[in-house]
Amino acid sequence: MVLKILIGFVGLVVTLMLYVRLAPTDVAKWHVAPPDTPREMAGGVVMVLAGDENLLVALAKVAEAADRTHLLAGSIESGLLTYVTRSRIWGFPDYTTLALTNDGQIIVYARLRFGQSDLGVNKARLVDWIGQLKAAPAGN
Repeated sequence: MVLKILIGFVGLVVTLMLYVRLAPTDVAKWHVAPPDTPREMAGGVVMVLAGDENLLVALAKVAEAADRTHLLAGSIESGLLTYVTRSRIWGFPDYTTLALTNDGQIIVYARLRFGQSDLGVNKARLVDWIGQLKAAPAGN
């Protein structure tokens, strides 16, 4: 009996892991202009940076170099890029959108897809990315 329960539990965990990793992404839902008001939420964060296309390019390079992160949609030319970053073990996807505004700002919106709280992971990622920008020598 205990073996059947254990097998059932392992099967459930494997099923959940596969769903999280293989569930299709609706690009139209996630690749959208972010809210323009800085705020923290249980499942993410919105940050606003003063910057132009050069800062957007630099931030995109940092994002593309980040572990388990890839571009979902967008381009520098469009001024809107959305990245997916997956957690190391479960593969939970978090979406980060970078948007260049017409008034000299870059809005960065990082949020989770599954669950209700990201435990501060998205904010920590953005703080790290912005820290890498500040630490990079000028011209890089």
